[in-house]
Amino acid sequence: MAEKQIAILREQLAKLDEKKFDFDAWKTHTLIFLERIFGKDNSKIKLIQELHYDYSSWSLRDTAAAGKTKDKDPVKMRASEILEATIIELESLGLPQEENEQQKVWELLQDELTGKQVKEIDALVKSDDREKVKKISDILENLEKENLSLLIAKLLLS
Repeated sequence: MAEKQIAILREQLAKLDEKKFDFDAWKTHTLIFLERIFGKDNSKIKLIQELHYDYSSWSLRDTAAAGKTKDKDPVKMRASEILEATIIELESLGLPQEENEQQKVWELLQDELTGKQVKEIDALVKSDDREKVKKISDILENLEKENLSLLIAKLLLS
């Protein structure tokens, strides 16, 4: 399960109630943790990035009209809701499954090579042959330049 990740997020949640709260530092730390847990393109990261205080004259006027301070800071409330939902997700569903890097490479190879070439490479990878790197290289060298370029491009983008 994701005990360590949940503990880190609970710490960030508790920091929202500290007297000496530094929003920018909290936001930076939270983004680092979420990126590590969920990856760079996760929607939770975008939600935290979008959190900000509005210091426009209209916002300040509305705050003054509503009283000196509100009972709850809306930015902290939103941050709290995001973290609470994230913790519930981790408790219920666990960590997101990262696809094994080697599995990604094999899938790309299967897309771009013939079945025979994939079987040959697979047999070489599993063998104790001292020349397997050279033999795999030879198989890849026999690919058309376009196919090899496409394979490398897909590997870089995966």
